[in-house]
Amino acid sequence: MARDPRYDVLFEPVRIGPVTAKNRFFQVPHCNGMGMSFPSTMAAMRRVKAEGGWAVVCTEETDIHPTGDMSPLVEGRLWDDRDIPVFARMNEGVHLHGALAGIELSHTGPRDACLYSREVPLAVGHTPVYAGNYPVQARAMDQSDIRAYRRWHRDAALRARRAGFDIVYIYCHGGSSLVGDFLSRKRNRRGDEYGGNLENRVRLLRETVADTKEAVGDACGIVLRYVVDEQIGPDGEPDMAESRAIVEMLAELPDAWDVNIREWRRDSMPSRFGPEGSQEDYISFVKKLTTRPVIGVGRFTSPDTMVSQIRRGIIDFIGAARPSIADPFLPRKIEEGRIDDIRECIGCNMCVTADFTMVPMRCTQNPTMGEEWRKDWHPEIIPERASNDGVLIVGAGPAGLECARALGQRSYDVTLAEARSVLGGRVHDESRLPGLSAWGRVRDYRVQQIGRMPNVQVYLDSKLGVDEILEYGFPKVVFATGGTWRRDGIGRWLSEPVPGLAEANVVGPEDVFSGKSLEGPVVIYDDDYYYMGGVLAEKLRRSGLDVTLVTPASDVSSWSQATLEQSWVEERLYEIGVSIVEKHSLAAASKGTVEIRHTVSDRRRTLPCASLLLVTMRLPNDDVYQTLVSDPDRLQAAGIKSVLRIGDCLAPSTIAAATYAGHRCARDMDAPPSDEVPFKRELIALA
Repeated sequence: MARDPRYDVLFEPVRIGPVTAKNRFFQVPHCNGMGMSFPSTMAAMRRVKAEGGWAVVCTEETDIHPTGDMSPLVEGRLWDDRDIPVFARMNEGVHLHGALAGIELSHTGPRDACLYSREVPLAVGHTPVYAGNYPVQARAMDQSDIRAYRRWHRDAALRARRAGFDIVYIYCHGGSSLVGDFLSRKRNRRGDEYGGNLENRVRLLRETVADTKEAVGDACGIVLRYVVDEQIGPDGEPDMAESRAIVEMLAELPDAWDVNIREWRRDSMPSRFGPEGSQEDYISFVKKLTTRPVIGVGRFTSPDTMVSQIRRGIIDFIGAARPSIADPFLPRKIEEGRIDDIRECIGCNMCVTADFTMVPMRCTQNPTMGEEWRKDWHPEIIPERASNDGVLIVGAGPAGLECARALGQRSYDVTLAEARSVLGGRVHDESRLPGLSAWGRVRDYRVQQIGRMPNVQVYLDSKLGVDEILEYGFPKVVFATGGTWRRDGIGRWLSEPVPGLAEANVVGPEDVFSGKSLEGPVVIYDDDYYYMGGVLAEKLRRSGLDVTLVTPASDVSSWSQATLEQSWVEERLYEIGVSIVEKHSLAAASKGTVEIRHTVSDRRRTLPCASLLLVTMRLPNDDVYQTLVSDPDRLQAAGIKSVLRIGDCLAPSTIAAATYAGHRCARDMDAPPSDEVPFKRELIALA
């Protein structure tokens, strides 16, 4: 297929100093949980993006000196020449596909506590370190420290050039970088030529950019990553006038500007709380002040939105982290006129969790993310089938749909049987909750792909029992029948059923999904800690019910801190009038009331409750599976060679885990059983 001419502008080359990007697709620096700990995994992930058509592919934050050690975060590291081979490997793969390689050099100053290096952190002034609430302070830099920092940054830039990078970043983010803290009126209280008026506060940033250009500017493009709303005025709000003045002062000094906004939760805005392109109002002034190309982000998934921002002079490059994770081949699919084949980012921020869990990232939409090297999984290529056996998949939720899609791509004959009249399983239900409509893309992408496959047959309203499955006699049977929320209160906190539930009006999330009318007041007991309790509270409160959310955790929806959603959830629930009771478990229930108790003091109190909604844990829907596998002789007589459970039917988890399970099942179909570690590992070499 030919590219739609409307999108031609996206494929124009753009110069960045001495180098030229072949198009306008720019994978900006992003964390990934791989970096220095899993360098082959990181390099393969970046290489695949270059293969997918991104013109520029960048590293994550890369610390340049032991006094800027970012441990325990798993990021990049370029302290000395021994770190060069890691990046040389990455750059070789990036260059293989005609892309430019970029590195984000960073010294985070007092953000991190130097837990690995045990060096004393540096700062613009004496201050506690920001991250992790560690009881550690950073020391104020003197003039010799400033000279040393400039030398470290210059040396790192020279190493970057030797490693083969085409673009070198200067990272300027107040609260996350030394140069950003020097800019800040809030943090910079110095009385020398690096403090006080704006010209002085900008001095170190200006010197760092100039040093970097002098060192490598003849071979590498120099990009300044600048947070446009970092400058804080007396009222605590962003001082955009001062931000504008900083851009004017440095307008032509870097070869390009990469601009974003201060809070990570707003910079990587979850789809529940903000639309595509949400940064435009903040960054639109930058391009008016410089002739240099401007890179901007905004979870861009629509080519029309991309073209609009370029045509209207907002940005020159389509910057992306999350969309490049969900579909590394997004640029090529637009170029080849295959818009419908794009796996659109759903903004769930499952990728972000890698920065908190410190393991290779995963993606709800792209189950191959992080497995490019470990398992040799390619996001677009999958081996042909290994047998002529037909496969019956029971259940068309995220695991079943992905399994059917990938098996269909492998040319297996697949029958997908769904008991309900709709496809998508839990995704169908959850995407109708407040703010989660984008999550429906998990279903829509797979249904659309399956619809093109003549070898995949889909049957709705087809609830299959043991007899039907045996009668059909498919050689391979895969159960992807999901899970059901418990209604006895057992979960993380409670290991026994809650006393008195027989007297209470107990409901589960499935009742809310089905539209069952609930009587208020409603008490939601959330022992799940992710999004479900909070989003159900929002839905019920917006329907006019009095809602109290009780959780044993210290924060409502506490695990969603890892997806940058927790503060948004809490703000919204308070805003609409949901009562939140934290650090309390469910002690007992009765008609019209529940008793709760404090998790530390054991103090008890009673709440009025006409409907008790339990959000604790789910149980697999595996009854048919268990009955089927209990009689191996009947299986053999029916010609059934294997019966598998995947996704929530095996162990309820996230939607990302479900799509991964479906994809893995399809990849492993007909593979011989093995007790070997199912992926390649990188082992630390003994010194």
